[in-house]
Amino acid sequence: MVADTDTLRDVSVETVMDDLGRRARVAARALALAPTAAKNAALAAMADEIRAAAPAILAANAADLADARAKGLIASFIDRLTLTGPRIAAMAEGLTAVAALPDPVGRVLAAWDRPNGLKIERVATPIGVIGIVYESRPNVTADAGALCLKSGNAALLRGGSDGFRSSGAIVAALRRGLATAGLPEDAIQLVPTRDRAAVGAMLAGLSGNIDVIVPRGGKSLVARVQQDARVPVFSHLEGICHVYVDAAADLAMAVRIVVNAKMRRTGICGAAETLLVDRACAATHLVPIVDALKAAGCEIRASAEVRKLVPDAVPATAADWSTEYLDAIISVALVDGVGGAIRHIETHGSHHTEAIVTEDPAAAERFLNEIDSAILLWNASTQFADGGEFGMGGEIGIATGKMHARGPVGVDQLVSFKYQVRGTGQTRP
Repeated sequence: MVADTDTLRDVSVETVMDDLGRRARVAARALALAPTAAKNAALAAMADEIRAAAPAILAANAADLADARAKGLIASFIDRLTLTGPRIAAMAEGLTAVAALPDPVGRVLAAWDRPNGLKIERVATPIGVIGIVYESRPNVTADAGALCLKSGNAALLRGGSDGFRSSGAIVAALRRGLATAGLPEDAIQLVPTRDRAAVGAMLAGLSGNIDVIVPRGGKSLVARVQQDARVPVFSHLEGICHVYVDAAADLAMAVRIVVNAKMRRTGICGAAETLLVDRACAATHLVPIVDALKAAGCEIRASAEVRKLVPDAVPATAADWSTEYLDAIISVALVDGVGGAIRHIETHGSHHTEAIVTEDPAAAERFLNEIDSAILLWNASTQFADGGEFGMGGEIGIATGKMHARGPVGVDQLVSFKYQVRGTGQTRP
């Protein structure tokens, strides 16, 4: 494979990308027919190769991190880019977890008989070639490759330029695993250039060889993909996630959930960005929750009403209620019960993930039923918005659209279907 833009002296980006697309299509045809055992063997081999390649992956990541720090990139970005021994081990474990999942391909989704004797089945089939465009989160490289493989799809990966070396080392290990299992190495390919023209080529569809694009990254990346793509897109634009603390919330539970939802990892799309507290419990609940957030290192941006109880908070602007910080910052407001929380979320949210903390089942059910977001939680942290935590063995991203896939996009969401009709000589009158 070509290593970087500097080596593309004699070949255009368009030529390279078209070649990758053609090879991916050939690999996809082979994968569509691969038995479950072969795919699982490849995933097991890929996990072994990731573990064996840990020193090389860490060395590549160290070079990427050195460049990122030299550029002065923010701490949350550095955290997303960083690989460690435990994170690489978790990457390998994610591959084996995907291998343990049921094969989504070939499932009979529905079946019925017609009065004329025709037997009709709707059967799950691979989508084909999936293009994944993501920013500098190297673990996505392994997650996406594994999920596409299990669902019988070829993966064409375009990782962020800041994680170029890390992704390259990971893909090399994955391809060795594929070869060990006798499956085509081109089932997982990394775009071999940092040139942004490669993204444009993918969005154009590579001469019909890409079937769907999955963007995973910041707002500007996803907005570009949604605007320019000429193929279907699974995506979310922003993760403006809310935690609502109801008057019937257990205070100790609320403190635990809010701090975890915001501060466990601030740079992920499931991190809480806004805290809403019922006015009816503000006198008892607001200050202890905010104090716990501040003790964890979180900056508080608050409404004027909240600042009467938390005078050292930063005044919130109108933009704060619609901002995905991806940092140790949270906006805080008071609302009139669950109805007020629903109105705020529907006005300012991004339909990603919202949580309610309450001991009142009626309030919880109203929250779960009336809010139009992909993921809704009752008495649990928004940081559970993750395919692995849903038992999906990982995810390729979170989709907030309403067509085909919504919420964590795992193996079951990476298939389409076809109708198989069996007859005994019927003709239509």
